[in-house]
Amino acid sequence: MQLPDDLGQLTYCLNIHPTQTWDAVRTALLGPVRAVKAAQSPDAPFGVGLRLSAQALEELRAPDARAELKEILVREDFRVVTMNGFPFGPFHGIPVKQNVYQPDWKQRARLDYTCWLADLMSELGSAGETLSLSTVPGTYKPLARGNEAEMADNLLKAVAHCIDLRARTQVTIALALEPEPYCFLETIAESVAFFREHLFSPAAAERVSRLTGLSLDEAREALPRHLGLCYDVCHAAVEFEDPATSLAMLREANIPIHKLQLSAALRVPHIDAAHREALQPFCERTYLHQVVAKAEDGLVRYADLPEALADDSRKDGEEWRVHFHVPIFVDTVEPFQTTQPFLREILALHRERPISSHLEVETYTWQVLPETLRRESVVTAIGRELTWVKSQLA
Repeated sequence: MQLPDDLGQLTYCLNIHPTQTWDAVRTALLGPVRAVKAAQSPDAPFGVGLRLSAQALEELRAPDARAELKEILVREDFRVVTMNGFPFGPFHGIPVKQNVYQPDWKQRARLDYTCWLADLMSELGSAGETLSLSTVPGTYKPLARGNEAEMADNLLKAVAHCIDLRARTQVTIALALEPEPYCFLETIAESVAFFREHLFSPAAAERVSRLTGLSLDEAREALPRHLGLCYDVCHAAVEFEDPATSLAMLREANIPIHKLQLSAALRVPHIDAAHREALQPFCERTYLHQVVAKAEDGLVRYADLPEALADDSRKDGEEWRVHFHVPIFVDTVEPFQTTQPFLREILALHRERPISSHLEVETYTWQVLPETLRRESVVTAIGRELTWVKSQLA
């Protein structure tokens, strides 16, 4: 939905719902999404953050399915604002863990999938619009070494595809790499370095110029229009980023934030035996829950929560932040805190100086949250999250 005072479009990501197939996407649109719109934006268009797996996307190649999607969007007064192009395969009901990054940007399958998503988005958008498409931050960290140039080249090929789409449809698709703990792009500093050295470098502009036929100046201008970051607030908080400093770093490097993902993580201010025991219910089998511990000598990172809990060398009293998305309208999940204060600060900064035109709530962990956090329906919880964001921006 359109926020006042030029603060952008606010939506939520459909990856909270099972959307592995086109049938499942249809069910989500005509069920919970319709209900959320009725409560949040009954008399105005409602922006949608679509999530389509590779399977759903393949099914939507059928003309009848594609036509039905477009008809639903028009009839229900939905507007596609953004797409989550991060999870390629199943995202609910089975262990995902590090497989969520596969195929990664080293592989042609990731490039093809992203370009097909962009094709569909250009059909769903209107001339003059910019739609954002978030994607994997390169690859899983242990698989990244020595593959920087290959990943960058595939991303530049995707940019070239989006440039061609814009020329043909007048719809701008902006790719948004999403830094995440224990990934190739993990911190804002790492992201800035990769953009400077590989994506916004003179060589990158020359590559895009050769791929598209644009002049060198035109290619330089096109790069940030079609490539930037998805700033996931949960991820940044887990990494102990500073909100204002991290945004300033991106602005100084001229790296646009094409999507601002509004989310919060678990925070343990002072870890001890009781807190370790209380974290056990969050050791679930579906998703990675990376941990960053703030030790006396710096930050220590773990690929998953069970690994952190098994490390007997960790001292009591450290602050832990756990990549487990929790509802953004709560500041405590007893006996823990959340990183909601980080999100509050980001939204305050956005109110003063807009960070992105696309704001997307993303609490995809609803089905694996401990039962005490699932006492209301998912539709009610989504509504509370959107209402909370609007209250922060008022």
